[in-house]
Amino acid sequence: MEEDRVRETAQARIPAQARKVPKVLRHSVRGQVLEALRAALVEGDLVPGEIYSGPALGERFGVSATPVREAMQQLALEGAVECLPNRGFRVLARTPRALAELAEVRALLEVPVMLRLARTVPAQVWAGLRPVADATVVAAEAGDLAGYAEADRHFHREVLALAGNAELVQVAEELHRRAQWPLPGVARTPRARLVADAAQHVTLLEALIAGDLPLSDSLIHTHAHP
Repeated sequence: MEEDRVRETAQARIPAQARKVPKVLRHSVRGQVLEALRAALVEGDLVPGEIYSGPALGERFGVSATPVREAMQQLALEGAVECLPNRGFRVLARTPRALAELAEVRALLEVPVMLRLARTVPAQVWAGLRPVADATVVAAEAGDLAGYAEADRHFHREVLALAGNAELVQVAEELHRRAQWPLPGVARTPRARLVADAAQHVTLLEALIAGDLPLSDSLIHTHAHP
């Protein structure tokens, strides 16, 4: 009962933008806090270079410092923050070059797989992904950065899963998540950019359903190198 009360309190006090993250399995306060922190990173609410303490964030979320520290340690493993003994956690700043390198690695990993899938996956399977692509459009039109980030990863995750390689999906997911953290001092991604990116998902999917390989190949390369 006490754990349920804490969980409810944490969920109520997590910022609204964090609660907009699409529904995933959240079995613990730590999981809720982790998703809230990930959303805050995407939204730019956790500022690169700033130091955040476990107790202060715990107070913000209405939970103890323990689940916050555990969530932050996971973010450290993901490369988002660094642990500072007796001080807290510093959000790591990235450079445009680092972002470009991530994009290059993602393209090297995903493009060959998607080109192969375009030639081997039946149209009815592609058609089954329409709701996943549509979810990116809904989040984009709402200007929901955290929601769009999750929907975007979900779309790519579902496409790559068709290759039947769980390791590929896991590595690609980690790279994709890291690529979504904003650069220091960069303004929020405009809604128009989100809408355009989401439209690429729909256009690509329609080309795959139609079996238009030349167009699919072109769109796959374009989406990998925006």
